Amino acid sequence: MTADTPADTPADAPSVLPDGRPVPRLTGDERAMLESWLDFHRATLELKCAGLDDAQVRIAAAEPSSLTLLGLVQHLAEVERNWFQRVAGGLAVPPVFEDATGCALDPERGLDEALGIWRGEIARGRELCAGLPLDHIGRVAEGPVPGMEVSLRWVLIHMIEEYARHNGHADLLRERIDGVTGA
Repeated sequence: MTADTPADTPADAPSVLPDGRPVPRLTGDERAMLESWLDFHRATLELKCAGLDDAQVRIAAAEPSSLTLLGLVQHLAEVERNWFQRVAGGLAVPPVFEDATGCALDPERGLDEALGIWRGEIARGRELCAGLPLDHIGRVAEGPVPGMEVSLRWVLIHMIEEYARHNGHADLLRERIDGVTGA
């Protein structure tokens, strides 16, 4: 077992994949497992952007879609802020970007800046939720179901689903850009 391997992981299980992504916990406490799966999916998004330049991350999927890797990073920064700060944390924070979906591209904002913002939103969400139990109830402030109550457990599961879905998009985008597939 390495220093990076959680105590509840079998000694022969790797803690990090060859591509650098953390291996989600195989056993253990529910919260640690949920958070490890979310971290895995966050790392997958970052991997999909690795080695690309600002022009490449602006390449759209296919007509008529305007979806790009840069737009996905920005969108997921907004999603992180919404679910962890607004809903779970109960904060009234403005959108991260001028377009509340995060998908609109600013010619002045490149990948490094967008990734920095995204990482900052992840860190702030972790900080706000660190002491909250999985049964903590947050309230959706706006959107199609304003006032709906959700647990932090639900938020974590939803975020895993959100990243998994968008990582499928990211995989197709990356293949279109330079032929890289998998992961």
